[in-house]
Amino acid sequence: MSASEPRLPGRVARTRLYEQVAEQITAWVAAEGLVAGDRLPPERELAVQLGVSRATLSQALVALEVVGVVAVRHGDGTVLTGAEAASAPVMSAIRAHADRLPEVIDARDALETKIARLAAERRTDDDLAEIDAALRDMERDIEGGGRGVHADERFHGAVTRAAHSPLLAQMMATIGELIRESRIESLAQPERPRNSLAGHRAVADAIAAGDADGAAAAMHAHIMMVSDVALLRD
Repeated sequence: MSASEPRLPGRVARTRLYEQVAEQITAWVAAEGLVAGDRLPPERELAVQLGVSRATLSQALVALEVVGVVAVRHGDGTVLTGAEAASAPVMSAIRAHADRLPEVIDARDALETKIARLAAERRTDDDLAEIDAALRDMERDIEGGGRGVHADERFHGAVTRAAHSPLLAQMMATIGELIRESRIESLAQPERPRNSLAGHRAVADAIAAGDADGAAAAMHAHIMMVSDVALLRD
């Protein structure tokens, strides 16, 4: 192509249905003047109003939760957080999250697999007690109808501390917010909380047994399982 010829435009990004629904919701929120603490209509009602399936609406709400626009609270519905809800910035944030998710998965696998190995070699009785407490918290939350997001974070934090590697802990903290986004996305998948808890138990058992290879393998399998999210399958 000569210097005088114009460049062709890039491909038009394909808009997924859940992105369109998220955009409609944010536009409605802005038009209604809703503010932090206001609750969205129940999912069944909102899905009918938007003319989409509950599954598509749920994915849109998860995307909005990931970027901080809403909080989905068990027993309290979907509540606005007060974050900027203008459609354009929200859609950019959702697409940026989708674009970086594969890199977050790669980073988690590399770091947390090594961390689990070290935890099996270095853990103390106090470390094991903290890991077990996180497992019990997650089980209680799931049994109560929750997704176990905070307990999931607590578990991975306990395993990281059990590795007794300040540098690896610092690296995990650096990507902590990106992991939080992927955790919300993952635990919103059907049956994922219980499956994630089972993965945690496998990791914990290997760490308690001092089985470094087993802990690393269990953590790798867990990261691969929780990384299977609808956003990357679309």
